Amino acid sequence: MSIELLNETDAKLDEARIIGAVRHVLASLHVHPDAEVSIVLVDAAAIEQLHVQWLDIPGPTDVLSFPMDELRPGSPEHPTPPGMLGDIVLCPEVAAERASEAGHETMHEVLLLTVHSTLHLLGYDHAEADEKREMFELQDRLLAEFEAADA
Repeated sequence: MSIELLNETDAKLDEARIIGAVRHVLASLHVHPDAEVSIVLVDAAAIEQLHVQWLDIPGPTDVLSFPMDELRPGSPEHPTPPGMLGDIVLCPEVAAERASEAGHETMHEVLLLTVHSTLHLLGYDHAEADEKREMFELQDRLLAEFEAADA
């Protein structure tokens, strides 16, 4: 899998773990090994600009996902075809604030947002209650698996 990460901030995060979380999600959901994902870490001003531009919502957010080829999860017998999954834009500054509010470490929040946004690239959503339940259960399971294996 081609997973590129560009850190445009001063945040000191374990970039290998962020990439590892994406790899775990894609492997678990049987996405073709030639799938491509781009991750960009940006400051609050940059993500606020994207938040307004794409969602018409003022203020910074923690993460945005931009799907490209509309790839969906596969199965062991029929993996997702190769393609460009899309881009993840994550703001470590906002993630740190959310982590503090939730009472856990910033890196845990960043990994949670990484898993969450990767699921969005694969077509998961949480607009409806049943979609939210499915997505968040899968998100929590995949994050727990990754953190247990990564420990």
